[in-house]
Amino acid sequence: MSSPAAGAIDHHHDPSTTTGIPNKKLLWWAFLASDCMFFGMLISTHLVYRINPPPGTHEPTQVFDIELTSFSTFILLMSSLMMALAVNAIQRGQVRSMRNSILTTIFFGCIFLGCHVYEFVHFVVDKKMTLTNSLFGSSFYTLTGTHGTHVAIGVLLLGLIYVRSFQSAAPGAGGWAEFGKTVLHVLAVCAAMAITFIVVVPAGIGLVKGEIGLGSFLSQHLASIGGLLAAIAVMVWFGRSRQPVDFGERNAIDVEAIGLYWHFVDIVWIVIFTAVYLLEYL
Repeated sequence: MSSPAAGAIDHHHDPSTTTGIPNKKLLWWAFLASDCMFFGMLISTHLVYRINPPPGTHEPTQVFDIELTSFSTFILLMSSLMMALAVNAIQRGQVRSMRNSILTTIFFGCIFLGCHVYEFVHFVVDKKMTLTNSLFGSSFYTLTGTHGTHVAIGVLLLGLIYVRSFQSAAPGAGGWAEFGKTVLHVLAVCAAMAITFIVVVPAGIGLVKGEIGLGSFLSQHLASIGGLLAAIAVMVWFGRSRQPVDFGERNAIDVEAIGLYWHFVDIVWIVIFTAVYLLEYL
């Protein structure tokens, strides 16, 4: 077996640890193992309740919008591809390429979350299925809501690692000025993500479905669209920076760790989509 060239970074083995696995990666694997059991419990509970549904339970096929859920599932799968490209890019020291892939992953994650927001509102308002009025609603919202929370946490982690990649390596960098810029950058990224999946995507779905007109869409969400454009403008301003950054190939383990989490969340959704949605149509 060939050994890494002198000075090269081995991203998969760490001879300084007892296991030979980087400690950060091992910690994430341990966390994901516990999370796997947690989701297994939630999925099993939902399926057990579905085997013997009590009287008055909502009929899932009359509640679900399988076309929308299939679309959001496809988007989430594509986000895994972009996450893999981001990890590959940083392992090659290509920071700009990594940023582009992470931004695309964040965008896809926000679309998925926006579909969830629209779906939940639609179920509660139109289908009258709430968390407390049926056993099916309780198990469904608990399971999919927990997964959605995991996706939101993943999007936040990706946003933070994206901002981290702009940390200046210039002599004398640091201090309150640099801290203020970082805070502004984080706020812009978080604002763009929140507005996208809470307001823009759900409203956009309603527009595509013909529930609202273009005029109503613009008038009702003008402030949100303005806020989103302002946040994007701040992100573009930071993205134009050409100064040296304290972020590179040695930080690949951080990106890879978040990538492990993101891929895990995607795999869990494939199981949920199959067990909760598709099985109802068989």
